Amino acid sequence: MIRISTIFIAICMVLVAASLGLALHALAGFNGTESAIVALTALTFLILYNAVSMRLRDRSDVGGQIADLSRGTADLARQVAEFGRRLAAVEGRVVSANSASSDRIQAVLGEINELGVLVKQLAVSVASHEDLLAAGAAAASAPADRQEPEPQNEPAIAAPPMAPAVRPAPVAAAVAADAASRGQPHLLAAVKNAIEENRLDIYLQPMVTLPQRKVRFYEAVTRLRDEKDQIIAADDFIATAETGGLIGKIDHMVMLRCVQVLRRLMVRNKDVGVFCNVSAATLGNPVNFAQCLDFLEANRALAPSFVLEFKQAMFRRLGPIEIEHLAALSQRGYRFSIDHVTDLRVEPRELADRGVRFIKVPAALLLDPKQSSSSDIHPSDLSDLLGRFGIDLIAEKIEGERAVVDLLDYDVRFGQGFLFAPPRPLRPEGASATGGTTANKESGTPNGSSTPVPMASQPLQPPARATGNAALVRRAAGPG
Repeated sequence: MIRISTIFIAICMVLVAASLGLALHALAGFNGTESAIVALTALTFLILYNAVSMRLRDRSDVGGQIADLSRGTADLARQVAEFGRRLAAVEGRVVSANSASSDRIQAVLGEINELGVLVKQLAVSVASHEDLLAAGAAAASAPADRQEPEPQNEPAIAAPPMAPAVRPAPVAAAVAADAASRGQPHLLAAVKNAIEENRLDIYLQPMVTLPQRKVRFYEAVTRLRDEKDQIIAADDFIATAETGGLIGKIDHMVMLRCVQVLRRLMVRNKDVGVFCNVSAATLGNPVNFAQCLDFLEANRALAPSFVLEFKQAMFRRLGPIEIEHLAALSQRGYRFSIDHVTDLRVEPRELADRGVRFIKVPAALLLDPKQSSSSDIHPSDLSDLLGRFGIDLIAEKIEGERAVVDLLDYDVRFGQGFLFAPPRPLRPEGASATGGTTANKESGTPNGSSTPVPMASQPLQPPARATGNAALVRRAAGPG
């Protein structure tokens, strides 16, 4: 938009040129044409002068603006440099503070780890001292009982013994050894003959999902037959076999048979698994364990479906050798299970770190109202607690439908017991499956028709009533 000053200057220049033309016409005697030419010439010179002067003035103004802009840019650069210096100083302080904090945290973590190791060592020492004191008390009480001359005084001192489920392991072993001391030589000879003549039988008891009751796992139960084909249960000969140094051979034969059973089962169902019991003596004996480890290494492909089972008392008394052997098995992909649980005082994080993925608890122990007051956690919350660490709870020794209904309220996913099926022997052709032990030692592959089959054709006991099962399924499925 044209400024007012510019319009005023233009008017003035026109007036000056017109005045000059009129003056020349009036005074100098110029005619109208000449006066007009002189006026236009003067107006042209005035316009040129004004344009040149304005251009020079604008050029000087632009130079001043450029100078001001340069000074502002320089100030801004100085301020940015100052901010950069301050930011670098702040970053240096933050880095130094983080480094110091990291050093302190590492030092604290190291001290906590050392304290944890010391606490574990102290717990092991206390447990060993308690076992020694219990064993000493049992050894001291046994001679005192034998020195009683008159039997009529026995009822006066015969207090109710401690329940086997909570009896310390050394005391239970001493009582079992004292009870079997009379026939121990004969039993040891029978065990040797059974091993040499391959009279080791495997019974399988299924573990089912709840409430569907679909078979998910099998537990291998060991039985021996003597010369008269009489069955000897595992609880009757394990202690004698450990004393006679035969448990390593038994465990190796059981592992071989279980692997053969698992291979046959996986032909029909890839999701099935087998639980194989391993004794504490085998785990703690480097020679026997090395033989079993070589066999398990050769069958490493079956590790996800082959679960090694140990007693709770053994896990609570792990020594350096047992911990190292468990770590070797865990590195090869094998998972562990804990049975013979006598109380619900468990540490899920520690068990999960050692490779435990299953815990078998008797149904009576889970449903016992006294456990809610004596244990750190209510039995109904045990399954959720174990599940957070990847451990499944299995309720065993289930014998009634009422127990199944109560266990469903506890969110128990797996069950085992005579209600579902008793332990059943393999078929006769599977009983001789270990005849090729030497030849198939490394591969564990069945040889010809000697491959074991999972269950016998006839059960030992009649199956559970279908009416109770159907009612339970209807209750679990709900209406509709």
